[in-house]
Amino acid sequence: MRLDKYLKVSRLIKRRTVANDACDVGRVTVNGKPAKASYQVKVGDVLELAFGARTLKVEVLQTPEHAGKNDASLLYREI
Repeated sequence: MRLDKYLKVSRLIKRRTVANDACDVGRVTVNGKPAKASYQVKVGDVLELAFGARTLKVEVLQTPEHAGKNDASLLYREI
């Protein structure tokens, strides 16, 4: 699954276009390296998102195409 779509499905970022822009600017890293929106996310990847002064670090647990609101938090684990 593409990185921008994963961020939207997991509800880490609200909209896919915003996720795409965040990747373009370099606010999202995968396994310590800046990643493009087209990066194929795999189970076990460690994502780091920079939101202003706050940084969120998560590990990917699942990559389903669709997830409900209640299931979104099961797709990742905060580190």
